[in-house]
Amino acid sequence: MPSSIRPGDVLADRYRLVDLLAESGGGRFWRAHDRVLERHVALHVIAEDDERAAPLLEAARRSAMVHDRRLLRVLDADKADGLCYVVNEWGSGDSLDIMLANEGPLGARRAAWLVSEVAGSIAEGHAAGVAHGRLVPENVLVDHGGAVRLIGFAVDAAMHGLPPGRVSTDVTDLGGLLYSALTGKWPGVSPSDVPRAPVEQGRVLRPRQLRAGIPRPLDALCDEVVNPYAGGWGARLRETHDLATARGIGEYLAEFVGDPTGLAEAEAAAGHRDTETISLPAITDPPVRERVRVPEPEPDLDPEPEPEPDRGPDPPLSTELPTEAGLPIFDDLTDDVSWIAARAEPAPPPPPFEEPPERPLFAPEPADGPARRPRNASGPGHHHTGTGSRGSFWPWDDGPSTGTGAVVAQPDEPDETMPGRNWLRLAAVIASCLVLLVAIVVAFNLGRGRTPLGAVPDDSNDSRPTAPATSSAPVPLTGITATDLDPQGNPPEENPQLAGLAVDGDPATSWRTMTYLQNFGPGGLKDGVGLVLDLGADHSVASVDLTFVGAPTRYSLYLTDQAPEAVADLTPVATGTADAARSRQTIDGSPSGRYLTVWLTSLPVIPGGYRGAVAEVTVRG
Repeated sequence: MPSSIRPGDVLADRYRLVDLLAESGGGRFWRAHDRVLERHVALHVIAEDDERAAPLLEAARRSAMVHDRRLLRVLDADKADGLCYVVNEWGSGDSLDIMLANEGPLGARRAAWLVSEVAGSIAEGHAAGVAHGRLVPENVLVDHGGAVRLIGFAVDAAMHGLPPGRVSTDVTDLGGLLYSALTGKWPGVSPSDVPRAPVEQGRVLRPRQLRAGIPRPLDALCDEVVNPYAGGWGARLRETHDLATARGIGEYLAEFVGDPTGLAEAEAAAGHRDTETISLPAITDPPVRERVRVPEPEPDLDPEPEPEPDRGPDPPLSTELPTEAGLPIFDDLTDDVSWIAARAEPAPPPPPFEEPPERPLFAPEPADGPARRPRNASGPGHHHTGTGSRGSFWPWDDGPSTGTGAVVAQPDEPDETMPGRNWLRLAAVIASCLVLLVAIVVAFNLGRGRTPLGAVPDDSNDSRPTAPATSSAPVPLTGITATDLDPQGNPPEENPQLAGLAVDGDPATSWRTMTYLQNFGPGGLKDGVGLVLDLGADHSVASVDLTFVGAPTRYSLYLTDQAPEAVADLTPVATGTADAARSRQTIDGSPSGRYLTVWLTSLPVIPGGYRGAVAEVTVRG
């Protein structure tokens, strides 16, 4: 088993394992050293009896058929020591997910050039009939020379237990790579560790809704590839550019980039290199001040000295200061250490607490003269000029006093407020009026359907946060197979060799019926023919995207747990008529089932009769 191998082991008497890079469900990804050719290689290893062993070797064989300078090529594949392994070329640099984590989203031209390089390599693989299968940021590498390299072409998907890659999945993930490079979020079909892009009502938000300043051509490309049939400017791109293939996407991005001279050199100068271990110098201990010997007192000349108690032998002289000697002070410039000496004598006690003088509750009645006022009733013009004992207590510290200490009331003077208080009140009133006026203007503009400042809202640049979707968005199902269904035929088959073309991800290929002289229906030869799609397992089906050749085509959809042999006793989950080549059929309630039957009940007219054709079926659930 792979878990039994460790760094330093030698596989197949040739590859010495150096570093374990990743592990996935019993499979391991190593950096190894080829002892024959003296170079580093990448090594995928799983147990020989693992169910992924045979698909892994087949994926390595298919990957070796693709010849492109941007691929990390397959060098070897075999079984040995109870293990199945695939050897790939080794590349050193930073993967796209690491670049996004360290630098954040990339610039528009830099992101477009990087993804155009990936698209060119993917197009070469599709031309050879091989798909990558797991085109995620982790598998896009920028090496030390600034070149873009692809990791695990067809092999990585097999290591993760995924079915052989499809062309349509690679095309969608190409749009996801551009989206991720521009925003740092991942909207693609294949699973990735990059944070998922936000979804609103089953639709991934456009890049311009996450990050300002993204050019509209790149925003429209991402929206049309990641959100097909989204409409808007992105839908018009398909009229002038081939966005259904990797080569068409690469040409579109190359046209946006223009002359790429200097971009690879700029990536090389950015420093995509492996992390180095930095050893810090050792820190020396600070010097310790030697203990100062205290001189002994002179001997007493008294003829009858008192006998000294027996203290035993003198302790050895220590070079360290005792803990109670004080606190150390470290000098940051010279590394010297000084000490705050402990007090030789105890600190003097604090002074005794003195009780404050007792203040009278009421002032004594004056001997003569008018009655005295309390302080809060007298103005600031009152002054205390007497020498009576009451003058040292509040509130009788104001007002003139007679020689006997009686406080004499002065005539009332105008009450004056604190300086500046009227201005503060006026400023508060003005601020309140301004806030009220702004609120009225904002409410009026919003009531007219405009922005708070009165401008006409631009829906294409609307990036206001919205409430998160309450349910998960439907996604295209993968691994679908198709067979024909013709229960009234003799023999009961309808071009079975073409059935797989309806789910191959390529709209240019299609399954078609035979040519009939009469259309289907009660007066025709048959009630209908169709395709049975095996979803691989029970799935909740939310919608079905149908691409036909010719129009109009009337159809019914059936969802069952068992593969049907006829549809006479079945109840359709949806019916419709496709007046255009492309049609999306929403299924109410999202029922569950494994087998989806596309049953054609009316065919379009062609020269010489009636014939229907299904170019592509995409099931979302």
